[in-house]
Amino acid sequence: MVELINLQNQNKFKLIEGVILYPLKINRDESGILVETLRTDWPHIYGNDRQFAMQYYSVTQPNVARDEEVWHCHNNQEDRFLVAKGEIVVAIADNREGSKTNGFLNLFLLKANDEPYILLIPKKTFHGFIVTSKEEAILLNFPTQLYNSQDELRIPHKEANVKIENRIFSWNFVREEFNLPNV
Repeated sequence: MVELINLQNQNKFKLIEGVILYPLKINRDESGILVETLRTDWPHIYGNDRQFAMQYYSVTQPNVARDEEVWHCHNNQEDRFLVAKGEIVVAIADNREGSKTNGFLNLFLLKANDEPYILLIPKKTFHGFIVTSKEEAILLNFPTQLYNSQDELRIPHKEANVKIENRIFSWNFVREEFNLPNV
């Protein structure tokens, strides 16, 4: 299941331009479950300039934010996040010139349960995630490009000037919402 979390009153329930939430189907039988995670016939998630380049997974402990103090961004790559275990909050901030949603911040609660989603993160948007479950989380990513450190940008939260309630974004906002200890 995915929820759009609103920690700020403006921009309520409006998705950042280019963000896609794609529901996945769980196939069940007596032996367990099977979930298709990426198919070439999903036109919004795959195809055109959204080819498959690689797949990786990360394992992250509870209350840990990947890139605690910085935003992560790619100029040419789009990410496709899927939670296979636990739950995370993914933050996406739009700082793109000319975007209809410039200045918006979306927070998505992604859970590995009976309603999985794949989340497409547009190129040139700042993003990161924090684990909100009591157990470690496993995140799968199916980026549209092979990893290239030259395509990657990391910028401190304060330099990006993304705000919640007139304060610079920090993962501690999310920690407060989920009653997690601040760091």
